[in-house]
Amino acid sequence: MLSRLLREHQARQSERRELQERRRREAIAAATRLTEALVDHLNVGVAQAYVNQRKLDQEVKTLQAQAAQFAKQTGQWITMVENFNQALKEIGDVENWARSIELDMRTIATALEYIYKGQLQPACS
Repeated sequence: MLSRLLREHQARQSERRELQERRRREAIAAATRLTEALVDHLNVGVAQAYVNQRKLDQEVKTLQAQAAQFAKQTGQWITMVENFNQALKEIGDVENWARSIELDMRTIATALEYIYKGQLQPACS
């Protein structure tokens, strides 16, 4: 009877060990699946962040090139406006010079006309 109890006890312990071992393997497998799922989920996020970073870098390069082009074009426009402004100043100078010459010519014409009329009057008397 004692030997039968011992065998039953050993059989139950063996079943418990097997059940415990099976549960341990299932727990390890579940933990592995969970870990893989978490890593996959994180990798998707990291991959998306990497793709977004590359797009941002490309956009920054494009924006820098466009800003440089715009700065160059703006510099050209500023130069054109300065040249135009200088030309307007020169036109203004020419206009003032022309007015001055015109005034001088009118003064000379008036003086000559006065002299001419002065010479004609004694001849008529």
